[in-house]
Amino acid sequence: MKPFAIAGVQMKVFATQSNVEMMKVKLDILMNLYPWVEMVVFSELCAYGPLIHTAQEIDGPFELEMKRMAKKHGIWLLPGSIFEKRGDDVYNTATVYNPEGEVVTRYSKMFPFYPYEVGVKPGSEFCVFEVPDVGKFGVSICYDMWFPETVRTLTVMGAEVILHPTLTGTIDREIELSIARASAATNQCYFFDINGLESGGSGRSIICGPDGRILYQADSTEEFIPIEVNMEKVKRSRELGLLRLGQPLKSFRDHIGDFTIYKEGADRSYLDSLGPLIKPNRVDELAKLKMQEKNLESHESGTEYKRNLGDEV
Repeated sequence: MKPFAIAGVQMKVFATQSNVEMMKVKLDILMNLYPWVEMVVFSELCAYGPLIHTAQEIDGPFELEMKRMAKKHGIWLLPGSIFEKRGDDVYNTATVYNPEGEVVTRYSKMFPFYPYEVGVKPGSEFCVFEVPDVGKFGVSICYDMWFPETVRTLTVMGAEVILHPTLTGTIDREIELSIARASAATNQCYFFDINGLESGGSGRSIICGPDGRILYQADSTEEFIPIEVNMEKVKRSRELGLLRLGQPLKSFRDHIGDFTIYKEGADRSYLDSLGPLIKPNRVDELAKLKMQEKNLESHESGTEYKRNLGDEV
């Protein structure tokens, strides 16, 4: 099986102006420097930045430009994501284009970064697509990877490479790098985590192999990251074990029916006790909010008791 070349583009992203023209320039330069590249991945919300008011219909002018660029260079293209208007709702949606400039698939982020990504609806469909004679690819976006069920599901669907546009400019970037490595190792897959700069993140994009080792980690400057992947390494890792040791996918397969927390009626009382999904506030205000919730629960409990007492009388 021949190697397949994927390039990440880590570039500056601005929130107050379109970045589409610069994406096109970067793509032209990349393909001039590395004409052997066969797939290109940009960061999350790269085209228009992180402000929700930039939301637009998915098949608008941006899509026309990306179709043209994919066809121009004869590449598979994942140009990050955009905020998509869908009726009255907004989603964070990524689209994959093939070398003919056709839409192959779309994916809407399943886990918006609540409580910060306010106003964005979660997607509900997983996304795996096939590159003929190469292998299967899964698409995941940013906060999705904090929920291991997402990457594991893509893997069970056959994904050998996870394409993961992200937008992280916060102090948890170091933690995300370890999650990217763990995702690659526990799912025995390639993991392409491509971050932006400025309003698009703090950079430090990372590409990991199916043994969890870092193939490349960028700094916080603009970079092209061309990497060759070899699906045979994924297959051998999954067949013989990670570093010829653990075989996590086979073990998962053999115990897949034992996870009772996912079953209807499972006890989730501890999760319910954690309180509402809100932005952290000052400690005294959080304590006040918890007290209000406790009082409300007490009131509801008392009302229920009186209702039951009345029924007995």
